[in-house]
Amino acid sequence: MNENGKINYLEMPARDLEATKLFFAAAFGWSFIDYGPEYVAIVDAGLDGGFYQSDQAATTDNGSVLVVLYSNDLAAALNSVKSAGGTIVKDIFTFPGGKRFHFSDPNGNEYAVWSE
Repeated sequence: MNENGKINYLEMPARDLEATKLFFAAAFGWSFIDYGPEYVAIVDAGLDGGFYQSDQAATTDNGSVLVVLYSNDLAAALNSVKSAGGTIVKDIFTFPGGKRFHFSDPNGNEYAVWSE
């Protein structure tokens, strides 16, 4: 349900939309809806969102928001990201509240996965 004033949708850049879809489908089981040649929406990934065609990359080094996913098995998630072709940017580390790792997708966008 849409709620007034609540975060509703995220959009991330992608140099290669097809590689993006293949990566996130393999790593996390996401599915997508294509909306023309320059936009793809994410289906059933927790929060609605999409990827738009862009030569830019979202990383914490350039001041981007960090999209953080949850996993109940952090080691399995890390292996899934690697198997799907992601790059581990920061290996599993402890932070207040749990553990997490950071990775980049085929476009160079940075994400994190955390667990208790």
